[in-house]
Amino acid sequence: MEVVTTKRLHLFSGRHNSELTALIADNLGVQVTEADLGQFANGETHCKFSESVRGSDVFIVQSHGEVDGRSINDAIMEHLIMVDAARRASAKRITAVMPFYGYGRQDRKAEGREPITARLVADLFKVAGASRLVSVDLHSGQIQGFFNGPVDHLTAMPVLVRRLAEYGQDLVVVSPDAGRVRVAERYSQQLRADLAIVHKRREKGIKNVAAAKDIVGEVDGRDCVIIDDMIDTAGTICQAAELLVDRGAASVTAAATHGVFSGPAIDRLKNSVLERVIVTDTLPMPSDKQFDKLEVLSVSPVIADAIRAVFEDTSVSRIFNGQNQQ
Repeated sequence: MEVVTTKRLHLFSGRHNSELTALIADNLGVQVTEADLGQFANGETHCKFSESVRGSDVFIVQSHGEVDGRSINDAIMEHLIMVDAARRASAKRITAVMPFYGYGRQDRKAEGREPITARLVADLFKVAGASRLVSVDLHSGQIQGFFNGPVDHLTAMPVLVRRLAEYGQDLVVVSPDAGRVRVAERYSQQLRADLAIVHKRREKGIKNVAAAKDIVGEVDGRDCVIIDDMIDTAGTICQAAELLVDRGAASVTAAATHGVFSGPAIDRLKNSVLERVIVTDTLPMPSDKQFDKLEVLSVSPVIADAIRAVFEDTSVSRIFNGQNQQ
């Protein structure tokens, strides 16, 4: 007996960034398959797919962030439940697409008796039935090694570089700390701009607190762009911006892939010396997190290209000319 099979793609969305999934679907020229997601009275999440996924290539998109009163933990749990539902429905291959990878900053033991939660998240998705992970600008590249299977590490750099190129020639790319120098250097090469580094110091044992101390590089009279993977409480970014202005910078813009915007972040950014804050839509941006300085770019074309490459079994890194692996 000979059977000729036809590959089928199903794109599902969790409830934590359905707008991004809709844009990805538009770029792919497909429809988002309905997933009936809801809560039981005690808060447990329930999922039931509206149609058969047997033998299909299933892509489940979920940003691990807070939205509409549901926490990052709710987002991860919902994502895992959807993956498990696809596995039990006999999907041929399941790809968990997480534009923002939850717990990505807990990728090592910084002090004794700490967990490596980024590894735990990867293990959970493997056990749930994910064959592959796709994420954008992981906090550290080593997270790719936490998952026992293929991981496609995408980058929002093409989207951000295209926008930042409009700022002109006399641009300085600024790394907010020593740990982000390699990333900032890649941006400076793409933009053919100079590079500067903010020297900062974190207090041991205190989370989300860092003090900007000095600037390495020439910024006097220049337009500066601070590049980071995420903006969380915005303390570091705002301190760095003030230090750059004190050193004579003509203007300061912050550009990051993930706009987490926790706690006092919005007020800090509104009242800061930053002229503009540019992020992407890897995380949803509800109205209470929007402000005049904010500009949100979409990474949907990048993610759509990666999904298409995975579905067609072609190279993902070729989309970025290999720069997503650096």
